[in-house]
Amino acid sequence: MFTGLIEEIGQVKYILWGSKSARLTIGATKILDDIKTGDSINTNGACLTVTSFKSNQFSVDVMDETMRRTNLQTLRVGSKVNLERALKLNDRLDGHLVSGHIDGTGKITNLKKDDNAVWVTIKTSPDVSKYIIQKGSIAIDGISLTIAEINNETFQVSIIPHTGLQTTLLSKQINETVNIECDQVGKYIEKFLFNRDDKSQHSSIDMEFLKENGFL
Repeated sequence: MFTGLIEEIGQVKYILWGSKSARLTIGATKILDDIKTGDSINTNGACLTVTSFKSNQFSVDVMDETMRRTNLQTLRVGSKVNLERALKLNDRLDGHLVSGHIDGTGKITNLKKDDNAVWVTIKTSPDVSKYIIQKGSIAIDGISLTIAEINNETFQVSIIPHTGLQTTLLSKQINETVNIECDQVGKYIEKFLFNRDDKSQHSSIDMEFLKENGFL
């Protein structure tokens, strides 16, 4: 598990492409302090496993499933990526619980300066947006953020200067792709409500009940 608080911006040093997969070598410094083979590193929001490392870089394998679901397929040598080590149990949880399992991608449609902040507008698919709620938590390229506005097709987050400096989000351009991980609670509720094994049993708990009682 991760917090969505980016520790370092890394840079892709080398990519070995397979037919559907890739091996990435990423330059870094801070996150290598206590790294070991087998550790999980959140890379642009995707949980990847360290296969080897040196004093200033580490390598990870990216399988076909991850390539298809994320923006890692768009990386090139020199690309910047957000990096975070796995959460320690005695750490403060200043972001929110992030699994590193990407739900889908979105495209940046607008970047608008607003005093000391920047509003980022992102369009995503309905199968992702259905889990996004006003003031809910979301991880964008691994960054823990709060939904500020949402409509049928897009949602917005507001980036403060610290987040802008510590992550790659504001270096992106219009139409660039970002990885999205929605909060897990909504996905569990959907599973319990609509995919129970015993379809013959009916519950008085539905989406309207959850909204009225503050769960959504």
